[in-house]
Amino acid sequence: MKDTILKFLKLDSLVEHLTGFVETRIELMKVEVKEELVRVLSRTVVFLVILSVLTLFVLLFSLAVSYKLGETLGNFGGFAIVGGFYLLVGLVILAFRTEIYLRVERKLEEIMQRKKKKK
Repeated sequence: MKDTILKFLKLDSLVEHLTGFVETRIELMKVEVKEELVRVLSRTVVFLVILSVLTLFVLLFSLAVSYKLGETLGNFGGFAIVGGFYLLVGLVILAFRTEIYLRVERKLEEIMQRKKKKK
């Protein structure tokens, strides 16, 4: 009975088209989510590679500076000076961590707003 009423009112094709439209939109959303996931993962991998290289650079450079200072001040003195420098940097970051969090949060919000405007 429902089918005959839909056919009589010619709503059966409308229902089929609407169903097809909804299914197509769902598939489109899945593809868009996959694309965004791939984009985020690729950026994350590149970021981690860059971070690894920079970490190695800082480590090796610190060892070189410590060794060079150690020639003049003795091994312990050179490593103590470089260690003290990193302690100072760590304390500054610790002291200003709230401002750093807020600044990073604002930057991320700006990036997300730009992405929304592009769409």
